[in-house]
Amino acid sequence: MSSGRKLVIVESPTKARKIQGYLGDDFEVESSVGHIRDLPQPSELPADMKKGPFGKFAVNVDEGFEPYYEVYADKKKKVAELKRALKNADELYLATDEDREGEAIAWHLLEELKPKVPVHRMVFHEITREAIERALENTRDLDEHLVDAQETRRILDRLYGYEVSPVLWRKVRQGLSAGRVQSVATRLVVERERERMAFVAAEYWDVSGTFSLADPSAEDADKSFDARLVQFGGARVASGRDFDDRGQLKPAAARDGVVQLDEQAASLVVGGLEGADFAVRSLETKPYTRRPAAPFTTSTLQQEASRKLRFNSRQTMRTAQALYENGYITYMRTDSPSLSAEATDAARRQAAELYGPEFVPGSPRVYASKAKGAQEAHEAIRPAGDSFRTPAQVAREISGDQFKLYELIWKRTVASQMADAKGSTASVRLAAPIGLTAVAPLSGKTFVPDGPAPEAVFAASGTVISFRGFLAAYEEGTDDGAETADGTSAKSGRRRNDEDARLPQMSEGDLLGGRDLTADGHSTSAPPRYTEASLIKALEERGIGRPSTFASTISTIQDRGYVLSRGQALVPSWLAFAVIRLLEEHFEWLIDYDFTAEMEADLDAIAAGDKDRVAWLTRFYFGDGTGREEGEGLRQLVDDLGEIDARDINSVQIGEGIQLRVGRYGPYVEDLSVPVKEGENPPRASVPDDLAPDELTVDKARELLAAGADDGRVLGTDPGSGNPVVARAGRYGPYVTEQLPEPTFDEGLSAAALKKAKAALPKPRTASLLKDMSLDTVTLEDALRLLSLPRVVGTDPETGVEITAQNGRYGPYLKKGTDSRTLPSEEAMFTVTLEEALELYKQPKRGRGATATPPLRELGEDPTSGKPIVVKDGRFGAYVTDGETNRTLPRDLTPESITPEKAIELLAEKRAAGPAKKKAPARKAPAKKPAAKKAPVKKASAEKK
Repeated sequence: MSSGRKLVIVESPTKARKIQGYLGDDFEVESSVGHIRDLPQPSELPADMKKGPFGKFAVNVDEGFEPYYEVYADKKKKVAELKRALKNADELYLATDEDREGEAIAWHLLEELKPKVPVHRMVFHEITREAIERALENTRDLDEHLVDAQETRRILDRLYGYEVSPVLWRKVRQGLSAGRVQSVATRLVVERERERMAFVAAEYWDVSGTFSLADPSAEDADKSFDARLVQFGGARVASGRDFDDRGQLKPAAARDGVVQLDEQAASLVVGGLEGADFAVRSLETKPYTRRPAAPFTTSTLQQEASRKLRFNSRQTMRTAQALYENGYITYMRTDSPSLSAEATDAARRQAAELYGPEFVPGSPRVYASKAKGAQEAHEAIRPAGDSFRTPAQVAREISGDQFKLYELIWKRTVASQMADAKGSTASVRLAAPIGLTAVAPLSGKTFVPDGPAPEAVFAASGTVISFRGFLAAYEEGTDDGAETADGTSAKSGRRRNDEDARLPQMSEGDLLGGRDLTADGHSTSAPPRYTEASLIKALEERGIGRPSTFASTISTIQDRGYVLSRGQALVPSWLAFAVIRLLEEHFEWLIDYDFTAEMEADLDAIAAGDKDRVAWLTRFYFGDGTGREEGEGLRQLVDDLGEIDARDINSVQIGEGIQLRVGRYGPYVEDLSVPVKEGENPPRASVPDDLAPDELTVDKARELLAAGADDGRVLGTDPGSGNPVVARAGRYGPYVTEQLPEPTFDEGLSAAALKKAKAALPKPRTASLLKDMSLDTVTLEDALRLLSLPRVVGTDPETGVEITAQNGRYGPYLKKGTDSRTLPSEEAMFTVTLEEALELYKQPKRGRGATATPPLRELGEDPTSGKPIVVKDGRFGAYVTDGETNRTLPRDLTPESITPEKAIELLAEKRAAGPAKKKAPARKAPAKKPAAKKAPVKKASAEKK
């Protein structure tokens, strides 16, 4: 008997709860909690498949690149739940996201659930009642081309990673990975650092001053403005943009006779202008117009959130996901800046209501993407609905990161349909003769004493905004590092504070007085490091990656240790230098920017049905037989690698015989200019982890080598052991250690026996200095106290377990078996008594730096258990719990950043996974071909396994 119920499957529990509220009792909304299956690791394949064609990649490259999929172990329970729900349904609606990943999730659900009821593909770009109702009325079939594109991308990444990564393991370091997009992104960051390492700063000087009208009766006599020397003796004065990265004047500037002033020359100019009268040489006023920026795409949202909110890309996407799933914004993965007609009307209407009709142009603005390879399948990111809610209207419902991001999106959307900002820009040039002809030769010309004196020309400009237009709602941010040392824009050369700076009313010929004339020294700046925002922009401009991959790419290269964050800047590690060098020299076309962009375009063509996935994968992996570069496939490239000199790959020449090596335990420098005996190593020193590559100069390397060669400062002799105690500088900071006597071994020992004997030797006691200690002041008494740690405090009379005081990574603490307690100070390690220790253990355990044991945060009630969700600090880090289910926070979340919605989702995922099983579940064999087509789905399941 028909139940009349309809099963809707979405990706996340949060989205499921929201949509369930819009649908009636005839609908049951469940979530898959993301992907349910994937290509397994080859080691996880069933035994009978490990030696077959699927054994290397879980993909049969010889039979049409047939993939073998397995349901995730932690999703088997979820799939079983969905199957039970489907038994009670008469229709199935697959409502995953409308992108490649979402389409693939829908297809995998279809393959696993094997529904015998009508199936509908339901898509929407915002979660509002109206949008959900429209989606129900306008379902479609599964898009087989999108599924093909996602599967091709997944297989491509598997082939790339599994063929190239093992080369990195053998030649650089175990555990490294290479990837189609991550390696190219890493290359960009490394190349920028190379530019910084090769950069030579140019020193140049100019003159600035403050000016005002000389006529006290003039209308603006009380107004002053700043101007800068731009011309001297008829020659233009050099500014930062006139120098190349080698610190030399650019050829064009040299041909034009540009003058590079030094400190002496600039000071002479200042002296020569003392008491001079300046006249207005020229005055020009131009209209100023500034247009609003387009609504957000995924890329521009990540860039702007980085600039204005200091969010990293992962934080931005996580927050946007929560806003989308709770119905506040439209779908957050898009490369289109366009708005629907309804959204355009909503933005224009709201702008007129809030700012006035004069702030809205006569006709709607239309935007199109300028990004290479943009698909523009979705609308721009905007507030959800046909009528936007203002930030004030949602302030009681959302807070923290979600509110900040919603406000940013709302402002940008409304401003995009507002009028241009209007104003005028005035530019003035002032000139005065220089009385001191001693500076004449600096201009490159000869001046005679009786001839005309050389002139100094100063320039200033200012923009006055007469109508703010869209600026009343929003102003776009700029990238960090986009400004030169003299405060001018790296692109335009215009000083930022020129905008909205009013110059006094002047006319040509008016006289002005100059005061506070100063000679100013400048130094050109190295190319700025990428920030997350500028790296995303660079990837997008090159057509590398897609909206859904930018955040994960940047997270991956940081998680792999290839790129580190220093504030907003992305700094490559020396490990990244080694990896990129190997790829450049032996996998050149795989990390070529144009080739990677072409791969993205080809995947888009597969998604559009314009390319065949099997033919494309065949050409990528096996090649097309036409030879090197264009015709060579990945397999041939790997097979023909030849000999790779690992030592050379892991070396970077610093200069003067000093080179950096990427070693097993980290980077170090060695001085090859020092003669050594055969079999001995040259002088070496570890490189601190926080030293950026461009900061490792020859002088810095010599400093490290000198410190490494220093055996340390001998503090004295340990009266207990008779061994010397020394203080040294180490890779992880200053420390003290005892020097053990040099061991002797029998000459007849074999190599294995010698190795075993050395391993059995006692290790010297070592201890890091405390925070208030330094290498210069630490005493023998201090060192002996440190070396006495861990100190036995006593034995717990109830359990008989010994209690010790120790110094750990997070500071001083007590340890009793596996139970620990934080000590209040470093001094307490030496003074705490057994009674005090027992008292500490009577109190509830405290988190690091916490003063009590209450939850770190309270996040409201869990809809499943009905119990409060809290964040706690556990033995393995922070975790969320409702008292029944615990889930450790992922690495990209902190107790401060996690939202109630994300906590609910994490707990739901943990429940879906169920308890850990001791036995591995049985593996399934590949499905047999051909499977029957599933109406009304176009995609034939025979094409996937």
